[in-house]
Amino acid sequence: MDPIAILSGFGVGAIVGMTGVGGGSLMTPLLLTVFRLNPAVAIGTDLWFAAITKVSGAVAHQRHGHVDGRITLLLLAGSLPAAMATLALMHFTGITKGWASALTFSLGIALLLTAVTVAFRGVWHGVGLRLERWIPPSRKPFFTVVSGVLLGVLVTLSSIGAGAVGATLILLLYPRLDARRLVGTDIAHAVPLTLVAGIGHATMGHVNWGLLAALLVGSLPGIWIGAQLTKKMPDGLVRALLCISLVTAGLKVIT
Repeated sequence: MDPIAILSGFGVGAIVGMTGVGGGSLMTPLLLTVFRLNPAVAIGTDLWFAAITKVSGAVAHQRHGHVDGRITLLLLAGSLPAAMATLALMHFTGITKGWASALTFSLGIALLLTAVTVAFRGVWHGVGLRLERWIPPSRKPFFTVVSGVLLGVLVTLSSIGAGAVGATLILLLYPRLDARRLVGTDIAHAVPLTLVAGIGHATMGHVNWGLLAALLVGSLPGIWIGAQLTKKMPDGLVRALLCISLVTAGLKVIT
């Protein structure tokens, strides 16, 4: 196995363990710049990386009762059809040069969106409380499905958004949701979404399986070590470094 791939997986895993976000946001740019994969293969490989690494987290949160089944199902009602429709469009039109450009641009936008959600994570709760005046409980299911549609398209096109962006959308719509249930619900939604999108990309040959295996070998211990380090590092410092990395990668991808 490629030692650089194992080290890359370890580094991304450690950041995920420390911050809870940043897996796809950092892995896809690495696949593009370090391993020189084309955008479609980088996105497909990262989708499988995200799906596999988040399975254990989803199971653990479900066992502890940290998953809101209703919100998860509403998100999936929007995200899975949107993901399949996006995949169908990609399949029948083919990955032309135009599609590759669209994939790269969507990746850059997703990186910048993730940076904003991470940087202003504490603000979204207050915004969500204010939105409750305009979004009564009877309308929340509709907006939850719409949020799922947005995530389905974004994740399928860029492999980014299921974590930080998804959690922010849930927080905006359900600001009174317990933090543990917010995280658990976000992860529970991300696993089937990234898996469906990953399967779709795999059918088009957009997954580098050997590289994926090496990345996973490094990421699993990296996540555990990162979780231990988060107890010693200031949260503000970790998030600031992550935001700088996301903005830098996003601007580099777009330009």
